[in-house]
Amino acid sequence: MGQVSYFTEEGLAKLKEELKQLQTVERPSISKQIAEARDKGDLSENAEYDAAKEAQGLLEFKISKLQDLIANARVVDQSELDTSKVLILSKVKIKNIANGAIMEYTLVSEKEADIKQKRISVDSPIAKGLLGKKVGDKAEVVVPSGTVTFEIIDISR
Repeated sequence: MGQVSYFTEEGLAKLKEELKQLQTVERPSISKQIAEARDKGDLSENAEYDAAKEAQGLLEFKISKLQDLIANARVVDQSELDTSKVLILSKVKIKNIANGAIMEYTLVSEKEADIKQKRISVDSPIAKGLLGKKVGDKAEVVVPSGTVTFEIIDISR
């Protein structure tokens, strides 16, 4: 059994859609490429056949990984989460003590992370430093450029 991963309903739906795309569109396309390459004759010197078989192997690996991820996925019910401390799916407003910059992030699973939408992975250094903290707490986070201290200003869902 793989590692349990937590997702929002929309995040899990995206994964299922990606898996469906790989199985119903990509897989038949690669099978067709293999058949066409096979029809061209001698397989021992057929670069197209080798490339198609390699692509098939990579696709099957990706499908297998996605199936495992989905099988071990758990949807988080936001209504049951404690808003007094930082957890997955928390929207956290933090202040960088050194420069006064205020940032707001939502902590999500690694697959749902998107910095443009201010969604960071719970596995990131900043999120790891914030998990379990409460409003008013300070979190020292080790980042590549050194240690940064953040103050938690607000936690919401």
